Amino acid sequence: MASFQVDAALKQLGQDLRTARKKRRMSVADFCERIGVTDKTLAKLERGDGGVRIETFATALLALGELDRLRDLIDPARDHTGLVLEAGRLPKRIVSKRRASRTHGSANTDAIDDEGMAF
Repeated sequence: MASFQVDAALKQLGQDLRTARKKRRMSVADFCERIGVTDKTLAKLERGDGGVRIETFATALLALGELDRLRDLIDPARDHTGLVLEAGRLPKRIVSKRRASRTHGSANTDAIDDEGMAF
């Protein structure tokens, strides 16, 4: 059972898909042929029926020239919550490689970059 918010979002998505199809002056029959579905499946998709496969939705976006919007839907670079959580996990203190190797008794000085140019 989907929540009210999910149902509303799917309904809006279906309406937006229908509007995009109409703006491109694509008939139901032509659009169905392009995405490989029946008119009944397209009707479900445009109503926001949650039972329609995501592949069908993606194919519809491809036919509309909007597939890139699906790719960018959950862009990690724009995931505010994820970025905040990631920033919270940053170490409080970073121990230099030189100090760490001395404390562990390592005599390998090849790994130490005295110029500070490790890139």
